[in-house]
Amino acid sequence: DYLVIEGYKDAAVQFAAECREEGLEMGEGGPGKIDFESITERMHTRMAVQRGDIKQAIEKTNDINPTILDENPQLYFHLQQQKMIEMIRAGDIERAIVFAQQELARCGEENPAFLEELERTMALIAFEDQANCPVADLLGPAQRQMIASELNAAILTNQCREKDPKLPGLLKLMAWCETQLMKKGQLPRVDLNDLLPE
Repeated sequence: DYLVIEGYKDAAVQFAAECREEGLEMGEGGPGKIDFESITERMHTRMAVQRGDIKQAIEKTNDINPTILDENPQLYFHLQQQKMIEMIRAGDIERAIVFAQQELARCGEENPAFLEELERTMALIAFEDQANCPVADLLGPAQRQMIASELNAAILTNQCREKDPKLPGLLKLMAWCETQLMKKGQLPRVDLNDLLPE
């Protein structure tokens, strides 16, 4: 599921083909069926956020399913907040202020938890040198990535798919088990490179 969740369509298609060759029926029929085209749609939406095109990300999300943003007000607020951040990044401060008053203030009235985030975003406007201000992290690529991941998870949830891949957790569990067994006695360590074909 890692390849599907993280949007590696080509790798997921290849892996599914190899599973079929080995006689394994990965994602064929039933609830495990993989819709490879939905991966493409999600990745286009995610990439729109990552490049700062929030309007397109919202449009693509609504194309996938118009209820996603209606059912997730926190995600909608974060997308709108990111839209304001992109206006500030472009130097369009007046438009960002008007947008905050007309769109984001309403969200803050409906949910007071959003007010702190809105205040933090508004702080960008107070500094001439935004790259060195205390909230400069809002302008960094990690902020866009965080919103893109939140949107990806919401789309996956809406499509009744797992939003978190199992592979990282399984690897952590394997490492923990190996550590526990090593404490109790001699155990040959598993080198994953030994498992790979040459």
